[in-house]
Amino acid sequence: MGGARSPLFAARIARKTQSAKYLGVGIAVLNLEDAFDELVIEPFVDSYIQGLTPNPCVQCNQVIKFDQLLQYARANKIQYIATGHYAEIKRPEGKSVELWRGKDKNKEQTYFLHRLHQSHLLRTILPLGETSKRKARDLAAKLGLPGASEPESQEICFLPDEDYRLLLETRRGLGIARSGDIIDREGRKVGEHLGTYRYTIGQRHGLGVASPRPYYVMEIRPEENQVIVGRKEELFSSHVEAESFHWSAGRPSQNGVRVTAQVRYRHRAAPGRLDVVSPQEVRFSFDEPQWAITPGQALVCYEGEKVLGGGWIKKAQG
Repeated sequence: MGGARSPLFAARIARKTQSAKYLGVGIAVLNLEDAFDELVIEPFVDSYIQGLTPNPCVQCNQVIKFDQLLQYARANKIQYIATGHYAEIKRPEGKSVELWRGKDKNKEQTYFLHRLHQSHLLRTILPLGETSKRKARDLAAKLGLPGASEPESQEICFLPDEDYRLLLETRRGLGIARSGDIIDREGRKVGEHLGTYRYTIGQRHGLGVASPRPYYVMEIRPEENQVIVGRKEELFSSHVEAESFHWSAGRPSQNGVRVTAQVRYRHRAAPGRLDVVSPQEVRFSFDEPQWAITPGQALVCYEGEKVLGGGWIKKAQG
């Protein structure tokens, strides 16, 4: 669905076509290459140039998979859409539709779906939310579906050789590879970098800094062309500010609610206090400091297993 020129996408379309033929159902292939480029890839590139670490899968789910699929469904008078995400949608009587974690805790994907609106959730069915990835694969194999043994995609699907740096240099030119200083928290120069876009918060390897104790990237300052490094213990933060916050099923009725929050997909949700600063801005205070909270990633908040909402991390503080 993302790009016709990509061998990866072409192979996926071929497998889905085989599955549709096996099941005896029709299939329509939408070429969304231009939309994918404009709404996912370009913002991804811009974010790295700005010193952020983006999560394109969150953006893709909202503006490509669900927006475009629902647009097609409405145009063709299709009442519901269904996807293979490991998450659950609950429809309590007289209340907003709710997004809940899937039963398979190792594969559940609500982190990537937190920006879905009520208009998405109302017309979506997630049939895999109550099962596990293993059971789904076993069932597919039992039915003889062509995609039963399809390898899992763990990396960003549009990256050549899984290297985002190559993509940025191809899109923006090698002129972005401006060398600059790597400095520590006290302002001392400890090394040189080859372009601020080449580094992410928490990165340890590839810094080229000689030291008896390893340095980690703590901050990226593209305006000053600097990369700030520190020791591992200095990367722990208790307070997070997030912007463009999207409330999945409405804002809480009071401020300072006790919930849990994730700061990246593989981060285990940790408890703390959620304060609403403005309709689209929140501040979250963790009970225990969390490591390597990264601007550009999503802060997603949960009430138990239910998604409250999420926003883009703007800043983390000690």
